[in-house]
Amino acid sequence: MPRSREPKNLVNNLKRAPDTHVVVLAAGQGTRMKSRVPKVLHRIGGRTLIEHVLRSASSVSPDTVTVIVGHGADRVQGALAVRPNISFAVQEPQLGTAHALQQAEAALSGRTGTVVLLSGDVPLLTGRTLQRLLEVHRGSEAAATVVTATVERPYGYGRIVRSDGRIARIVEERDATPAERQIKEINGGIYAFDLEPLFDALRGIAAQNAQGEFYLTDLIAIYRRRKLPVETLMVKNAEEIRGINSRTELAEVSHLVRQTKNEELMAAGVTLVDPTTTFIEADVQIGPDTIIHPGVTIEGTTTIGAACEIQGNVRIADSELGDRVTVNNFCLIVGARVADGVAIGPFAHLRPESVVGEGARVGNFVELKKTTLGAGSKVNHLSYLGDATVGARVNVGAGTITCNYDGVNKHQTVIEDGAFIGSDTQLIAPVTVGKGAYVGAGSSITEDVPAGSLGIARGRQTNIEGWADRKKGK
Repeated sequence: MPRSREPKNLVNNLKRAPDTHVVVLAAGQGTRMKSRVPKVLHRIGGRTLIEHVLRSASSVSPDTVTVIVGHGADRVQGALAVRPNISFAVQEPQLGTAHALQQAEAALSGRTGTVVLLSGDVPLLTGRTLQRLLEVHRGSEAAATVVTATVERPYGYGRIVRSDGRIARIVEERDATPAERQIKEINGGIYAFDLEPLFDALRGIAAQNAQGEFYLTDLIAIYRRRKLPVETLMVKNAEEIRGINSRTELAEVSHLVRQTKNEELMAAGVTLVDPTTTFIEADVQIGPDTIIHPGVTIEGTTTIGAACEIQGNVRIADSELGDRVTVNNFCLIVGARVADGVAIGPFAHLRPESVVGEGARVGNFVELKKTTLGAGSKVNHLSYLGDATVGARVNVGAGTITCNYDGVNKHQTVIEDGAFIGSDTQLIAPVTVGKGAYVGAGSSITEDVPAGSLGIARGRQTNIEGWADRKKGK
């Protein structure tokens, strides 16, 4: 039977641990993705594949992180530029996984400790598995430890060949015999290595295989010949070590990530009316007793408070919603902040840097852009407010527009507390409507309206008697 030894005192082993160095292989092209985008930059759950991997890696508090890049190297480095303390090594040409790991030798020169080797396209790997990997590796004083899993359909994976229950070597699918292909224990492509013997052993690998590449998996047989101890860690959930090599696999893993997120939210008291049509990204936070209806997409760093209701076919991204907020059907909210007790929509659009105050109303076919709407104010119908500051308890009538752009520059509109803006009004910025002022319907306001005043700017009505009859006769 396969053996995977775990030390008795796992916590103490980690406390006495030497330095940890994470190396992530991210040089491959991913030809089956049929994409100009490097494979590791494809996204699931709102994060790139490699971002998922790096977040898991952070659980072992690495002293160094080295990413091996190759195909699309500039794009991968650019995507990770926001992450501090990452070094890069370029693999060019790409001659296999052992050759890729060799590119990290310069970055790790003069260092000691343990190398944790990860693949940039394995996004479901958990931090707990990496912690266990280090515990097993250090507790058993192994030179190398391999993460494995048992699956019913092992096609495409390297097989773990054992002798007397212990790992003897890893054979790749294309090089395996018919008997070896029947083995169901697979290589997860995740390793821990003692740094001291690693790079010398890598130089002993030859490209004698069907691919003509330098396989990292050959290192296990080399270690066994050199009498260096090799251990394994078998994970119970094989999905955790699943790599992504095609658009189909990308969709399948995306579904798993989405399902996990949905289950976490429901366990925390959120109602998802139809989880199968609800798309909520990994970093989203939602309070209890909030109801999410079908067809909703919530992205980025969005936070939604308690007892909210998000009706169908709504998209919310990178926004903050307070408690008891109602978002009616077919709304788009991006980069906005919404206070408690607000009602939005249907068919409303809140653009970045918009702020909606407590108890305010943003109605159907209303668009806000870089606008602050004060507490208790109402914009209920068919209006556009851009670059505006609207005070508390303001009523904005249907069809109102702040004309904020003069063709060259954007200008501000200010509507102070308690003002009333009549329907079909154009506020030609820069302009201020004072506290408690009224603007007559159909006005084009080009000058400030003082507090408490009535502003009217429209042509005088003229009635011409008999005009209609004369027109018909003609």
